[in-house]
Amino acid sequence: MGDLQGLLESHGLMLVFLNVLAEQAGLPVPAYPMLFVAGALGMQDGGPSIGAVLAAVIAACLIADTAWYLAGKRLGQPMLRTVCRVSISPDSCIRQTQSVYLKLGPRSLLFAKLLPGAGALSTAMAGMTGTPYPLFLFYDALGSLVWAGGALLVGVVFSDFVDAILHAFSTYGHLAVLAALALFALFLAWRWWRRVHLLRRTRRIPRMTVDELERRRRNGVLPLVLDVRSAPAEIERIPGAQVVDLDSALQMLASHPATAEIVTYCACPNEVSAAILAERLIAAGYASTWALAGGFDEWKRLQGEAGIEPPAARDELSSPASGKS
Repeated sequence: MGDLQGLLESHGLMLVFLNVLAEQAGLPVPAYPMLFVAGALGMQDGGPSIGAVLAAVIAACLIADTAWYLAGKRLGQPMLRTVCRVSISPDSCIRQTQSVYLKLGPRSLLFAKLLPGAGALSTAMAGMTGTPYPLFLFYDALGSLVWAGGALLVGVVFSDFVDAILHAFSTYGHLAVLAALALFALFLAWRWWRRVHLLRRTRRIPRMTVDELERRRRNGVLPLVLDVRSAPAEIERIPGAQVVDLDSALQMLASHPATAEIVTYCACPNEVSAAILAERLIAAGYASTWALAGGFDEWKRLQGEAGIEPPAARDELSSPASGKS
């Protein structure tokens, strides 16, 4: 950390810019330690000014976030799946990110960077949902200001404490680095164990294939299909599916008999959200419940292979509001 202080004093703004740019681009390079130090050094003679540091941070965030925005706009849902596969909690981050952004819109960018793993996903969602670019830049710049300003403020307020930590790191540098790495490794191991435990548990939930679901539809015995994705009402869905909240589905099903056949689906890796709801329904007495294998993406893929026009598109063309016949 003593080296970090020396580097900041001589190449402060450039190092802050590159560090933030790398972190916001998705690399595992935390920027907060450098921002803490930059805030503390801003109170000393010769250190980078707080205003200049904020300008460098906002510029780096806007560059990286614009790339995520354009990728989300161009690639759509596959972009979210790609990002979630490399995150620490890939099985639920799509649903959670969609839920937050679709409820709050671009205003969620004001605090997205403060939530682990939500920054890049929220900017990709902005592109996916067609948020106007100037509006995106406005909220993203404010969110970057909140994110960086908090870290710099901590450095300013606790500048003496930061100086003491820097001195301790200079004296016991190798031991401190080893301790930090050990704590980070323990954190990753804990998150990995939780995910493995969740996957093992949800794999015990029975799956229904898309072919079997379509076969039942053709035979007129379609089960109750529940869509647990956090998405607006106008988004394409499996025909006949009912939208449910993962936490309140049991209340909605109170009028259905326990013998009802139910299929749940989502758009997350390993069908985890759908399997979690299916697990709760089975525990509540709905024994004939399945999670849809492959989820909505598998259904969409098979529809495309069969050359079937998406139901949402057909409904839109035939709806009176469209003005088309």
